[in-house]
Amino acid sequence: MARRKKGEVVNGWVILDKPLGLGSTQAVSAVRRITNAQKIGHGGTLDPLASGILPIGMGEATKAMPYIVDASKDYDFTIRWGAETSTDDLEGEMTASNDVRPAEAEIAAILPRFTGSITQVPPAYSAIKIDGERAYARVRAGEEVEMPSRTVEIHALTLVSHNAEKGETMLSVTCGKGTYIRALGRDIARALGGHGHLGALRRTRVGPFSLESAISLEKLTELGHSAPASDYVLSIMTALDDIPALAVSEAEADRIRCGQQIRVSGHLSGLHVLTYGGTPLALATAAQGLMVLERVFNL
Repeated sequence: MARRKKGEVVNGWVILDKPLGLGSTQAVSAVRRITNAQKIGHGGTLDPLASGILPIGMGEATKAMPYIVDASKDYDFTIRWGAETSTDDLEGEMTASNDVRPAEAEIAAILPRFTGSITQVPPAYSAIKIDGERAYARVRAGEEVEMPSRTVEIHALTLVSHNAEKGETMLSVTCGKGTYIRALGRDIARALGGHGHLGALRRTRVGPFSLESAISLEKLTELGHSAPASDYVLSIMTALDDIPALAVSEAEADRIRCGQQIRVSGHLSGLHVLTYGGTPLALATAAQGLMVLERVFNL
């Protein structure tokens, strides 16, 4: 006899406004305790020193997680001028310093150099694997780790505010998958002849999820004790709003549930959400008159 899974079947999303000091894995554990969900995971690591949007998928929503991880993201971040650190943020030890404090106009003028496709070297204190082991684990073990550079996409980069007295500048960025904001802040400072590290980082959007749809851990805990899950768990479809939807017939729905392809108009192409009666059945890619199933939702 198959062992009964612990927890309850919960399908959907909790968009957590993660507080400072809490790691992403800790945040998932907290949401699991509140929702008692059998299956749960997050859509993109957010460091303990960062706050903001952490999409947490439960049940069948986890099948859409790769599309959330790959989605563009928005961040607000603050560069503290004058010192570079081993982690490129507040947590690390100072590794270099100088008295360069760029003027607001200088900072604004250099931002176009960091827009579009750019090359960056991720921080050594990162979760990137080097020869099968996390880079941060190697560094903490005393190794010198050479991080490979990578190309990332910066869709927009703007100066929000500049405080010369505090030696801080706040910026806003829209970026693609794999961008390290700590590295971006470090490199902007270097390009201006100075040193800098991140003093604050807040993620304000992941794909279709923004702060407007987010909930604090305190509020989630409160609702978890007093309200049904439907009051705070968003539907699977909320993560798929920007993907074209295609309604199918009952017979086609039966085929999809069995993992079989269906025929469609030859002019369709790309990724689609296949639905029946408003319920998502699958994510599928249209090619040469067929819908090739990528993920099937068991709802």
